[in-house]
Amino acid sequence: MKHGFRFGLVFLLLLNMLPGIGSAFSGEVPLGSGSYSTVLPPGATDVQSQIYKTSNVTGKMPTNDWWSSLAWTQYSNAQFPHPLALKNQSDGMRIYYPGNRITANSAAIAGWMNDIHDFTVGHSASATFPDAKVDGFNDWFVKALYQNGTNSMTATYGHGSPYIYYTYGGGNPVLKFYTPPTIWSGTSSSPVLGITMEGAHYALFGPTGSTWSGIGTTTLTNNLNGKNYFSIAVLPDNTTATLNKFKQYAYSHVTDSKINYSYNAANSEVSTTLTYTTTAKEGTQNGTIFALYPHQWKNTATPLLSYTYNSVRGTMKTGEGTSFTTKMKFTGVLPSLPDKGSYNKTTLGGYVNEEESLAYTGGNDTYFLGKRLGKLAVLAPIADQVGDSAAANQFRGEIKTRLQDWLKASDSSGNLKSSNLFYYNNNWGTVIGYPASFGSADELNDHHFHYGYFIKAAAEVARTDKTWATNYGPMVNLLIRDIANWDRSDTMFPFLRNFDPYAGHSWAAGHAKFDDGNNNESSSEAMNAWTGLILWGEATGNTTIRDLGIYLYTTEMNAINDYWFDVQDNTHPASYTPSVVTMIWGGKGANGTWFTANPEQVHGINWLPITGGSLYLTHYPSYTNKNYNAMLAENGGSTWDMWRDLIWMYRAISDPADAKAQFSSGIGSMVTGAPEGSGGTEGGNSKANTYHWIYNLDSMGNADPTITANSPTAAVFNKSGVKTYIAYNYTNAVKTVAFSDGTNVSVPANSFNTGSGGGGGDTTAPTAPANLVSTSKTSTSVSLSWSASTDNVGVTGYTVYYGGGSLSVTGTTATVSGLSPSTAYTFTVKANDAAGNVSVASNAVTVTTSSSGGSVITTPDYTAQVTKTGTTTAKISFTPTTSAQYVDVHYTVNDGLQLNLRMTLNGSTWEYTVSGISTGQVLKYWFTYEKSGPQYDSPQYTYTME
Repeated sequence: MKHGFRFGLVFLLLLNMLPGIGSAFSGEVPLGSGSYSTVLPPGATDVQSQIYKTSNVTGKMPTNDWWSSLAWTQYSNAQFPHPLALKNQSDGMRIYYPGNRITANSAAIAGWMNDIHDFTVGHSASATFPDAKVDGFNDWFVKALYQNGTNSMTATYGHGSPYIYYTYGGGNPVLKFYTPPTIWSGTSSSPVLGITMEGAHYALFGPTGSTWSGIGTTTLTNNLNGKNYFSIAVLPDNTTATLNKFKQYAYSHVTDSKINYSYNAANSEVSTTLTYTTTAKEGTQNGTIFALYPHQWKNTATPLLSYTYNSVRGTMKTGEGTSFTTKMKFTGVLPSLPDKGSYNKTTLGGYVNEEESLAYTGGNDTYFLGKRLGKLAVLAPIADQVGDSAAANQFRGEIKTRLQDWLKASDSSGNLKSSNLFYYNNNWGTVIGYPASFGSADELNDHHFHYGYFIKAAAEVARTDKTWATNYGPMVNLLIRDIANWDRSDTMFPFLRNFDPYAGHSWAAGHAKFDDGNNNESSSEAMNAWTGLILWGEATGNTTIRDLGIYLYTTEMNAINDYWFDVQDNTHPASYTPSVVTMIWGGKGANGTWFTANPEQVHGINWLPITGGSLYLTHYPSYTNKNYNAMLAENGGSTWDMWRDLIWMYRAISDPADAKAQFSSGIGSMVTGAPEGSGGTEGGNSKANTYHWIYNLDSMGNADPTITANSPTAAVFNKSGVKTYIAYNYTNAVKTVAFSDGTNVSVPANSFNTGSGGGGGDTTAPTAPANLVSTSKTSTSVSLSWSASTDNVGVTGYTVYYGGGSLSVTGTTATVSGLSPSTAYTFTVKANDAAGNVSVASNAVTVTTSSSGGSVITTPDYTAQVTKTGTTTAKISFTPTTSAQYVDVHYTVNDGLQLNLRMTLNGSTWEYTVSGISTGQVLKYWFTYEKSGPQYDSPQYTYTME
């Protein structure tokens, strides 16, 4: 017995020494060498327990979606599936089409609902409902249930759908309007009506045999005639032909929507198929009409219809059927930039040493500690490159220590920790890290931002320590499953929590409880998360996670280029004057941040962190130059008081010489470890990374998106036609990487390739564009055309230059927008080829834009005018057609601070006098006015002081 007891004791001791095994508290779930808790840590804040859902919802509830407020609140906040906008409320569903009411100015692209809407769909037997609940969902559609006793109404709606589908129990559809709608098709005895409300056109589809009552009033009731289904559609126009086309699919109700994606390494292409499942309520028609966002229709070969809708994301084009497919090129990421820079290695090593001797004193929540991990993950490869193995080991060692602490829920005694751990909430199906921040616990905000840093740092450790990755990989995979679960059969998490597969980008707010819809500010931190997935998958040999990251990265990159940056200058309205949308909302695109109006940070929030996953920022140097110059003007010069390190790095994309000059003159006053506003770098950046990035781009040029590789960790840099081929090999054997231009590069095991990988390539520039002429002009735009250039290989596009700005196009015409009235601009055009060669300039053309003057603006609602009343004063006048309870004017002078003021009523005209405006200065103004109850916004107008 003594021998048996001794053996058992030794066995238990050995068992407790094994990875992931040991005395655990009740509620600790081991994963590899780590664990998570199913018990809330002491003193921690949890997410609300209430989920507004029916018993039909059995899977984990999605959060961070465009419709999430339906699950978080009694009804919902405004939701923007586009092209429609809607809101679930006590009397039913409020519906609005923003398209023909979208306005834009220096502050925002606005397509919100405000206090107006087109109509409300309710229930004849229940004037109100106690709540609206999620009754079902799929990849981009959701179903809401309104229930009051035996009376019920369901509404199914989704991204890109012009339709909303309803079913009824115990009553009929009742549609309520502010004023009687114009009925242009159908009668009380026909099941289908075509109506117009405030310029928005709709079709109302009752079942065959149904009739209407209330024609000519503000309330329409569809008498279902024993059926239980009904639908509406917003129409692109008010023609009978269009109504009949939409009627073809009106009774084909969408019951499921699903994406399937794949990554083809051979051609570096991401293919995404979006499929609809429908049920025919009448007849046999299947499929539907769907509206595609710009990032979709620019990348699909699916035949499209002629109908379009306007949205805050630009023009939506339509298709029909049961599916469509997009194909996008993945352009590669790197674990680090290579050792190719024109820097002084001794100087670079000195910056590494500064970080090596610095103790971290920053925040310990999931965001700021995450940024610390991200900083170390960038520093470690740089330390390798300068031969400082001690520093590299220290940086990776700190990552390991901190991750091992966070990825284990119990302390050394097996007790539940109070901080530095992850807790799983089974009700919502989410992992929450504590200490939490920015609402990551109670609101489930920003998980992809926070955990993305953890995942990318783990990928850097896994690059050099496969054993560590094996031991702690299950916990890293848990974080990935939380932010982007790829497995529909995974019962712990919803599918792709933070990513919207139809919108093409991620959402930040877990609850979306805003009347502008959900939002996403730092697009670059989302890209950092997806980079982390790619690198982690490649380092651990998990191609499922790697390909998931590639799908997310590639899709979001295209969305960023269209909706945040508008790199092709064809998505944002011409009246939106800033160079970037810094925060995407469901109902608007805003020029601002949550935390500051400082121009450096307003711009920089969509750059950071700048790493080997940020190469997409370098693809459009002409846009980068435009964006930098806009920030320069907004800041009043290059005296940067925040994030100057990031600004220098961004400047290196379009002007490396200027970036080096600013770096050289400013680096001496930058203090390693100091706070951001007191001479330090941005919190997740370092002097070493700044120097390394700038001088690598100076040496190699920018990443060339026209050349891809059959490996995800590869890229081609192009400087004036001289190409540098870079690839990193995560395997233990020599690997040959094939690039799409025919170049093959041999890459040693677990390292970058040496040399440039290729020669100078094509060095012949295209011929100059000829016959540049202006074809038309307005007060704010000029249209141009020219004759095509020729090239020995092929012309890939043209760049139009004007007044310090530039515009890249692929054809031989262009419209330059955002110009000032009564101003002379000189235009030239240069041709580009795939090798980066640029032609000499075309002939120059000088065009003076039209004057917007003080002419009278006349609309059905009002007349408005600006008149000069003194040498430095101008009066803005607004005369409403129907008397208004109030009129507010919003204006800027020379794109300065926007002022918002109540106008003064003088007789029947509202007036406001602007003072301090000088000859030649540009006044931009627009109105908010009351009309018979609802509030409206006017377009923006421009006046140049004479």
